[in-house]
Amino acid sequence: MIAITRDVSDAIVRCELTHLARQPIDLVRARAQHRAYEARLASLGCEVRRLADAPDLADAVFVEDTAVVVAEVAVLARPGAASRRPELASMAEALTPLRPVVRVEAPGTLEGGDVLRVGRTLFVGRSGRTNDAGFAQLRAAVAPYGYDARQVPVTGCLHLKSAITWVGERRLVVNCAWIDAGAFEGFDLVDVDPAEPFAANALLVRGTAIHGAQFPRTRARLEARGVRVEPVDLSELAKAEGGVTCCSVIVDA
Repeated sequence: MIAITRDVSDAIVRCELTHLARQPIDLVRARAQHRAYEARLASLGCEVRRLADAPDLADAVFVEDTAVVVAEVAVLARPGAASRRPELASMAEALTPLRPVVRVEAPGTLEGGDVLRVGRTLFVGRSGRTNDAGFAQLRAAVAPYGYDARQVPVTGCLHLKSAITWVGERRLVVNCAWIDAGAFEGFDLVDVDPAEPFAANALLVRGTAIHGAQFPRTRARLEARGVRVEPVDLSELAKAEGGVTCCSVIVDA
């Protein structure tokens, strides 16, 4: 497995914010936390490939939003936040040796944080960052390879994967206040602890769920359901509406 990452930008204090009030971000601490996150990915068997630094692009550490990668093709996204579109060139360069690359074109917008893949189903958030045209282009790109794409309305949070993520088998961790859980009928849903609304974001790597260290109550719920959890502290990046899925694009080599 390859994990594509990028260092925290010097400009992260100017990051896009939609649902959070701006708070000071300790750049030194944020970078240390990000390095620990990369080390955790490496410990789980990923080859970490860092993109070139982008000191002027405030949200560039959140590489997930720039692409959706499945076994057969990579879809280069078109972020709903126009300030993030300069991030795409370096991701396209990194993905071109690994997959055929297709691009989402205007008027479509699509951010990878809105795309949750479970097997051959892609659940796609209809959010402030991903529109109907972006969804249609993604669906057209993956349909020839046997993938089903389904839209899920998102309210109250930035991306679909702020509200729900896959933690193995038919199990999902979810904040039902932000999505209609009926869209996931037939899955085993683990509700976040009410005191931890942002705890539905987890990254499954080789059977282990990387999960925010600041969510111990939800972690206990996951472990009680048999999920192997590895906590990581990304609390500084959380101030920029980031989570554990946001900071990497995982590619099966």
